[in-house]
Amino acid sequence: MKEKYFYYLSLFFCIVLNAQEKTNYQSLEHKNPVLFTGKTIVYKGKTIVLGPKSFFIDRELTDAQTAKYPYIYNSVNEAVKHLSDGTESAPMTLYIAPNVYWIDNPDDPEIRKPEGDGSVPYGLIIKCEWLKFYGLTDNPENVVLAANRGQTIGAIGNFTMFKFSGQGTSSENVTFGNYCNVDLEYPLKPALNRTKRASAIVQAQLIHCDGDKILARNTRFISRLNLCPFVGGKRVLFDRCHFESTDDALCGTAVYLNCTLDFYSSKPFYWTRGTGAVFLNCDIQSLTSGNQFFTKANGQLAVIDTRFVAKNDIYLGWNDNLPDQTRNYQYQLSLNNKPVFIEKNNPASTVNMDTLAVLDAYRFNYNGKTIYNTYNLLSGNDNWDPMQIKNTVLAAEKANQKKYTQLPTQLLITPDQISIETNKIKAVLKTTVNRFGNYELKGEKIIWSVEDKDKPFVSLKPNEDGSECEVTPNNYNDSVKTILITAKTASGLEAVTVIDVAPPKLTSPSFAEAPQLSEPKNGTINLKYRIDSSFKDESQIKWYRCSDRNGKNAIEILVSRNNIPLVNYPLTINDTGYYIMATVAPKHIRSDAGKSFTVITKNPVSVEDITTEKNRLSTNFKNNSTINQLAIIPGFWTLAPFIQNNDTANTKDAWFYGEGVDGANNQVGLLQTGRSAKLIYNAIKRDYSDMKIRLDVTPFKTAGQGFSVAHMYMDILIKYKPETQTGYALRLIRTTKHHDAIDGVLLAYKNGIATEISQAFSTNAFKGKCTITLEVKANELTAKISNGDSEIKKVTPDGVYPQAFLKATIAPDSSGSFGILYNGGSQTMINEINAEWK
Repeated sequence: MKEKYFYYLSLFFCIVLNAQEKTNYQSLEHKNPVLFTGKTIVYKGKTIVLGPKSFFIDRELTDAQTAKYPYIYNSVNEAVKHLSDGTESAPMTLYIAPNVYWIDNPDDPEIRKPEGDGSVPYGLIIKCEWLKFYGLTDNPENVVLAANRGQTIGAIGNFTMFKFSGQGTSSENVTFGNYCNVDLEYPLKPALNRTKRASAIVQAQLIHCDGDKILARNTRFISRLNLCPFVGGKRVLFDRCHFESTDDALCGTAVYLNCTLDFYSSKPFYWTRGTGAVFLNCDIQSLTSGNQFFTKANGQLAVIDTRFVAKNDIYLGWNDNLPDQTRNYQYQLSLNNKPVFIEKNNPASTVNMDTLAVLDAYRFNYNGKTIYNTYNLLSGNDNWDPMQIKNTVLAAEKANQKKYTQLPTQLLITPDQISIETNKIKAVLKTTVNRFGNYELKGEKIIWSVEDKDKPFVSLKPNEDGSECEVTPNNYNDSVKTILITAKTASGLEAVTVIDVAPPKLTSPSFAEAPQLSEPKNGTINLKYRIDSSFKDESQIKWYRCSDRNGKNAIEILVSRNNIPLVNYPLTINDTGYYIMATVAPKHIRSDAGKSFTVITKNPVSVEDITTEKNRLSTNFKNNSTINQLAIIPGFWTLAPFIQNNDTANTKDAWFYGEGVDGANNQVGLLQTGRSAKLIYNAIKRDYSDMKIRLDVTPFKTAGQGFSVAHMYMDILIKYKPETQTGYALRLIRTTKHHDAIDGVLLAYKNGIATEISQAFSTNAFKGKCTITLEVKANELTAKISNGDSEIKKVTPDGVYPQAFLKATIAPDSSGSFGILYNGGSQTMINEINAEWK
């Protein structure tokens, strides 16, 4: 018997060795080698029969070998041409040997563009149900699926390596990497190392998908801006995965279990969607230079048993512009091995689950072990159980006499913001309770409350189960009261709605004294009137220049804002020769505005009426009109869309005065309505020699890159003739050289065509409160871009300056107009402009 056993064992090894010899194959990884026989592969002692749903891929295979044997390939791109739909129990599996597989040819000089009417250029679009990428390795760094293109760097649009269409897409033991801004290092075969395409960090994405039950195990996701790991999936689980990213990067519908994450900037999520994202037992390294937030545009998060590490004890927050409605969840977190509370400055936004039953939806203890309740989170309506813990959860329910399944993780109120008026409008608030994955759960009892200080202003009347609540306003004060109404479940879920409760509206007032304009005095025209009310006057006033006493050719100049009547009109040299008209819509704090009353000066403004310096202009735009004014008229601002490349004209006002966000948070100023806008000051007709303009601006972007993507810019015009689009400018432009700096360069404009007339300088100064100065003296144009708050104090090794000085020789010019051509995408606040002429 023994002899027969050894005979068959010897025969088996002969067959295997013979097959190995015939295929002449050796995998790169020697620790766990792959044995390829032609029709099968053997990995870790398991024989895998190749077939229509089991492909073997190794870049080391020759074209002759792939031609000889079916179901084997030496590129992922070729393999996906032959896919068949898999099923949940029998997925279409790509067994991938250690190597680097370029999904997009990095040496192809052609720029990638979106196909058809799409907006995203993809490396590979795959339509396949239940497709699985399985790396034949324990180390996902050894199986790399790669691209190296991004927005403006090798592509037009946010280049994305994969688009998957189908249910159940999964990966295991692989790396998805976009090496546009990250070096590819491959120790198994250093010859495959590749230096990043560019240092400037741009949108370089990995994976879009549209399916459900998306799973990644032991998978690495490597890029920087807009990482996009399986973004678009309904239910997504990342198990033991690693992520490297900057902003707008992560999947906002996922459970991150036992993962490691490196955050290279402050907002790794653009937003989360629906029931949001969950972190369970993760390790997060914050490498940002300032505060660490999670989202740019809000959304729900739950962070459990997660450890943060940072160079310093930084502030952890959900969002740097936090809505009052925010309610996120945390349990047992640490920062540098010390307990930490997210949003300690806004504690109401964080629900600490230490003593709340809702914690069971995420984790519980059973038999002395912590069980992360992925079954509750991911089971949906079809019992999806990727971690195979259903039986454990059910056993724990029985042993602990507690419910661990079908537990909700989200409470919503609709609407989450509303205005109501006393004696007129009531609000009906409705709640929705969701299990993770946006599965509505009926029957939860809802408890409503309002802070004691706000109880006099509203009455709450919930229905029997609390799923709805009628809110009756009772505000008889003069001003609107903003009130937060909270809903809770017994388990500890919370939701908040913000209600502006107005007192009863009264009839618009009439005038006790009709409006009239004073004669110019001390350089000012005063509007006198009195409304017939004791309530605070909030009349809406607008000022115009007109060409005659009948108000002909009226152009709006100044307006009231923030319910403060603008009763004084300061005269400037630009008013000379014009009649000044005012309209007054009577209003008080308890009323809407009534019908406007119009008054106009008896005489046009004369030079003698003006006391301001005629060679200076200063404005913070606090009361400037921002409606489109398309005409080029001396002494007036032109506010218009900045139309390029035959784009359809935007009929909306190109500018508005309002509040900023991100880098301009907690500031007000002049802002672009869209991605581009034009602002020109048309100087009155005379000869100008020297002139100087200074702008204080605040970009929304915070790293110093200024604008949305490379090649977007802002031109600051000087000595400009708007009729012929001729003059000079300083251009601030985002380039592909840096992700935290812009280039400044001087331009000469002729008939709308710009030509560079100076060397370009890279600077990090274009962030926070930035000051930009342009000056013309005789035939010399100089410019300075500075920022006293810049952390860069000297030029960096890659040529970024803390501030930029530029100089060029120009032809003397008599024009005095200046302005801004904005084509930056992301907005920049114009805080103040000062100009002076000689």
